[in-house]
Amino acid sequence: MFRQKMDWKTRENAYAAFTMGPLNTFWHQREEAEFTGVDTVPVRFVRFRAENHDRVIVVCPGRIESYVKYAELAYDLFHSGFDVLIIDHRGQGLSGRMLNDSHRGHVVNFSDYVDDLTAFWQQEVEPGPWRKRYILGHSMGGAIATLFARNNPQQCDALALCAPMFGIIMRLPDWMVRHILDFAEGHRRIRESYAMGTGRWHALPFGMNILTHSRERYRRNLGFYADNPYIRVGGPTYHWVREGVLAGEQILAGAADDDLPTLLIQAEEERVVDNRMHNRYCELRTAAGKPCESDSPLVIQGAYHEILFEKDDMRSVALQTIVEFFDRHN
Repeated sequence: MFRQKMDWKTRENAYAAFTMGPLNTFWHQREEAEFTGVDTVPVRFVRFRAENHDRVIVVCPGRIESYVKYAELAYDLFHSGFDVLIIDHRGQGLSGRMLNDSHRGHVVNFSDYVDDLTAFWQQEVEPGPWRKRYILGHSMGGAIATLFARNNPQQCDALALCAPMFGIIMRLPDWMVRHILDFAEGHRRIRESYAMGTGRWHALPFGMNILTHSRERYRRNLGFYADNPYIRVGGPTYHWVREGVLAGEQILAGAADDDLPTLLIQAEEERVVDNRMHNRYCELRTAAGKPCESDSPLVIQGAYHEILFEKDDMRSVALQTIVEFFDRHN
């Protein structure tokens, strides 16, 4: 384990050799399957399992992501002693779409994500051989995981959240955003169209990205979309934005009821989700006598939104903290 943690700090030095060697070998050991989600939408997932593991981490990715992007994280968690299950949320990755334009990020109800995760848990996680069950959620996946844990007490032993989507950074005043979303909601053609300023997926040059400082990981992730056009998802619909905003408000409104051991990790240079909502969530839990780990978010200095795909010096801090957090709740 010590050697593993040291590798996390220096991996980018020989990243191509790692991805084409050990990581590629590990990826070929995966088990892929699917289940039927809400409204018969097929939901895909992947498993990594070992007979000697008695703990599992369920990974909930962020918006537009697929589990194919999470191979490196699965490798690190697996070699830290955990089985790993990763779900492709409806409307993205290898799962089914709700609209004819597969690039539109859309969901009918945000609760559909939560209901899918509940069905997945009941079918794949709860009946499994594991002594402990954890969730690691990133961005939108963090919001989904938080709502799932609230709805299903005693199912999960600990929750780690990386840059969870408890609020979305908007370029317009709140009142104007509300007005636009409410107007769009009343007109189906607008409601299901791309939100203002967004459109179909296209590859951004590394220098324009606001997700990671790691050139190696960014290039690798773009390669997944180049290799498989089906997993490309562009901007969200107006309705998705509205559902996302309401989900964040629901999470904050019920924060005082949450008592699951929770680690919240925040990116200092965040440009996607609203860090103020992370702070508020932790404050509400502390006031209710149910504090998050260390009472407040762990801020990863210098990090952009995709903390688990950041440069080694930032990513290793977050990853080590997550593994040690789960180990404490063993």
